[in-house]
Amino acid sequence: MSDSPAFRHTTVLAVRKGGAVALGSDGQVTLGTTVLKHGASKIRRLAGGSVLAGFAGSTADAFALCTRFERKLEEFSGQLERAAIELATDWRTEKTLRALEALLVVADREKTLLLSGTGDVISPDEGILAVGSGGPYATAAARALFRHTDLGAEEIVRASLKIASEIDIYTNDSVSVETLP
Repeated sequence: MSDSPAFRHTTVLAVRKGGAVALGSDGQVTLGTTVLKHGASKIRRLAGGSVLAGFAGSTADAFALCTRFERKLEEFSGQLERAAIELATDWRTEKTLRALEALLVVADREKTLLLSGTGDVISPDEGILAVGSGGPYATAAARALFRHTDLGAEEIVRASLKIASEIDIYTNDSVSVETLP
């Protein structure tokens, strides 16, 4: 397995609870062991604001994938799952896309999905999905808060990312969150 830093240096977390979905990320951008930026935005609203997308990995690769995913959403009339499957298929089969190092977490009012370059399109069981170096920490915190508090999706995302930032050196506490009711 490669020791590439592409997927290590961020945390993106999606939580679906109470009819809402929240997608958040930290804002840290690193190059090796150096922090280059504290307040980067890794969450995008697509399809006229009806779809949220967050990314972990190479920034240029992630932007390229977000752009392609938005085109797929347009091509398939905003159908999240169909657009995700088509992008994952292209990503896996097109030589130029196979080299891209990023993961996408996408969500609309109905579904949350993880897309990868290996052709994966995964929907989480519990409505909680995280990627990046702080992903396991954010997932654990989100599951605990989801199961044992009355917090809403956005509050769970903010609190969980804060906890991840206290554990993972590549995740900071400059959190941005977008929600869909």
